Amino acid sequence: MDELRLCLVTDRTQTRGRDLTAVVGECLAAGLPAVQVREKDLGAADLAFVCRRLRALTLDRRALLIVNDRVDVALAVGADAVQRTSTSLPIEDIRAIADKRLRIGVSVHSLEEAVEAELKGADWVVFGPVYDTPSKRAYGPPQGVARLERVAATVRLPVIAIGGINPERVREVQQGGARGVAVISAILAAESPGDATRRFLEALAGRA
Repeated sequence: MDELRLCLVTDRTQTRGRDLTAVVGECLAAGLPAVQVREKDLGAADLAFVCRRLRALTLDRRALLIVNDRVDVALAVGADAVQRTSTSLPIEDIRAIADKRLRIGVSVHSLEEAVEAELKGADWVVFGPVYDTPSKRAYGPPQGVARLERVAATVRLPVIAIGGINPERVREVQQGGARGVAVISAILAAESPGDATRRFLEALAGRA
């Protein structure tokens, strides 16, 4: 699961007016290994349109394409995985629909949810928010690195940290057991998303 060392989670409202596809393309050119399309306000047809544009780019760069929540869209566009949220179908239903065509990531906010995701057959969990961040305040207060450590020590699945993570915090979450990080604004809203991607990759490789 080395592709998950850095996952860009999309939010086209945070690109500072720039075209989302162009921004993601810049990040992929800089070495971004995974993209999670998370545009919750879009219906299936519009979401599929966005995903197909990004799928062409991820295939060209051999990067992972993950679709948030929508198993139907993920299958339709030939994505690699679906990211399950609290409002998604249960993991067993996702597996019944997709079989082995999609990997399944699960967004969790507690140790109990992470353990359940593992038992139900998830391929990885995204845990957070680790630090305070505006985009994750609706999901409760920051969990902190200590809780991240407990989750990573308990489940055998790769644990991806999300929430308020910047390159300076990468080492701390890695020491807490995170196999990778998921990022929204720290890349999308950066003056140069490509440069921001490179800074994260350098930090993840221990060169920052």
